[in-house]
Amino acid sequence: MAALAWLLIPVVAAIAAAVWGSWAARTRTTGDGASLADYERFREAMRKSDAGSL
Repeated sequence: MAALAWLLIPVVAAIAAAVWGSWAARTRTTGDGASLADYERFREAMRKSDAGSL
């Protein structure tokens, strides 16, 4: 039984490493598209406010 317990430790470690590896390699989204659209709206609003102040 003790041999099975010692065998279980590397098996659990391998499973944990596989889970961590798949989590670390996941595709991450940066959300740049939405922030760039917000920035363009901001620039357009500032351009309109500058034109009205002249």
